Amino acid sequence: MQAYLLLTRGSRSALRASAAAVSQMSDAKEISRRNFCRHACQAASCVALGSLIEACGGGGSGPSALQLTAPQLAVINANTSGSSVAVQIDSSSPLAAVGGAAMVRSSGGSFLVSRTAQETFTALTSTCTHEACTITGFDNTNYVCPCHGSMFTTAGRVVMGPATAPLRTFATQFSNNVLTISI
Repeated sequence: MQAYLLLTRGSRSALRASAAAVSQMSDAKEISRRNFCRHACQAASCVALGSLIEACGGGGSGPSALQLTAPQLAVINANTSGSSVAVQIDSSSPLAAVGGAAMVRSSGGSFLVSRTAQETFTALTSTCTHEACTITGFDNTNYVCPCHGSMFTTAGRVVMGPATAPLRTFATQFSNNVLTISI
């Protein structure tokens, strides 16, 4: 039991508590079944607690500090009509200049929209392909998922996982300062 406890990567206090329980058990000449079960359960609880602490403690696969601090996308509300979403783009819009990006929300869904050229936009689903979190960050070149740090280009391609699948794209059309997203 002690060897197993030493092999787990739990907290030191869990190991000390387990060692104390084992020590108490070995000092007694005769131990009742009740005490044996109580000590065995305490030791098992300490092992489980140690495993949980290890599982939750910074393992290196989570988002980096840079990803956690990616600026939030501006939110633009849009109107849905049938199978299209209309977004009015004026000079104060975050999509007014090339390179701008925003979260477009409508009754038809939420979209990540970026202006890639004077008359060209991309529209992507805002749902991360890793675990369906809503992508809310943008670091001036990539969309950043706040849950696990997946990064996507403005074209929807995965730059960095854990996501492995690209974001769904939607056709766009721009005319008379109105961006239309086909859903």
